Amino acid sequence: MMLAEGILELQSEIQAIRRDLHAHPELRFEEHRTAAVVASKLRAWGLEVTEGIGGTGLVGTLRRGTSTRSVGLRADMDALPLQEHNTFGHASKHEGKMHACGHDGHTAMLLAGARWLSQHGGFDGVAHFIFQPAEEGGAGAQKMIDEGLFERFPCEAVFGMHNWPGMKVGQFAVTPGPMMASSNEFEITLRGKGAHAAMPQNGIDPVLVATHLVQALQSIITRNKKPIDAAVLSVTEIHAGSTTNIIPDSAIVRGTVRTFTLETLDLIESRMKQLTEQLPPAFGATGSLHFHRNYPPTINDPKQTAFAASVMRELVGDDGVDAACEPTMGSEDFAFMLQALPGCYAFIGNGDGSHRSHGHGLGPCMLHNPSYDFNDELLPLGGSFWVKLVQRFLPVAA
Repeated sequence: MMLAEGILELQSEIQAIRRDLHAHPELRFEEHRTAAVVASKLRAWGLEVTEGIGGTGLVGTLRRGTSTRSVGLRADMDALPLQEHNTFGHASKHEGKMHACGHDGHTAMLLAGARWLSQHGGFDGVAHFIFQPAEEGGAGAQKMIDEGLFERFPCEAVFGMHNWPGMKVGQFAVTPGPMMASSNEFEITLRGKGAHAAMPQNGIDPVLVATHLVQALQSIITRNKKPIDAAVLSVTEIHAGSTTNIIPDSAIVRGTVRTFTLETLDLIESRMKQLTEQLPPAFGATGSLHFHRNYPPTINDPKQTAFAASVMRELVGDDGVDAACEPTMGSEDFAFMLQALPGCYAFIGNGDGSHRSHGHGLGPCMLHNPSYDFNDELLPLGGSFWVKLVQRFLPVAA
């Protein structure tokens, strides 16, 4: 493993920051303490800091040499509304809030890169360190963009990275094209006619309509879209009625849709609307669809992905890089940044959970799990990735 020279000397400092952030998690758009800690560190290391972008977001800028070329590096800062089960020393001090996705580690790895580069440089141009709020359902990336992120801090390309439990430490994974899926939610309202359950002929049963509609929705996946276009349509909630002997007036059906392309998403939404409006009348009922698009698919630029993979190989060798990994149906609001600029989003292995110290909760060390903890062994490697990426993207002239 070819880490940035001397970065191991920073590990205890960066680890202390990471564990402090873990102990003080803040939810989306509430990352005031987190942002203050990040801003304070960046200023102490000599970076220009601009706060208040997208609410609690901030950018640290580091300039070296005379080139005007620039690159953006992004980390997310928010935690999840989850009660932590761990009891080790750096466990969450805030009830119902937890860094269960590793954003504390993402922030720390980017800080490690900024710390090293502020001391050693080795690049010619401008590096923008983007610390983003509200990745967890708040679309903080889009809010920063809406408030002029890339106009105020021009970047030729932008890069992001997420820890990945189950993948070995010392491993990276990335792929050109779709890396993560779009995230979308739907709510279908079915209206029938209430009646006594012993006299169903007097009513129009929305529960019966719901059961037919749920099955019909799956025909979109199996009979409307191309088999090679991956997509998921999951009905996860059906709500109707309040007692056993009354047919209710209405039923609510909710769920999620995930796709790797907007074209497939357009098809699914259109067919869902048709089925929702046209199937219920066959039973004498009516239906309406509310479809909400949360995050678009995360689509990596092929050129920047190849570049990022070459940086990874420099660090961990060919065997440590899966450059054509299987995409995941999870979603990520870094997708908005990749719609604005070419770039790449990658995974870094978080291990199997054996790194957790005494006092971790029961259960696996998986994302969005109350027993999760970021693996501090990643800090020098993740920091080195950001260092090498900046140095390769903005090389010093020979």
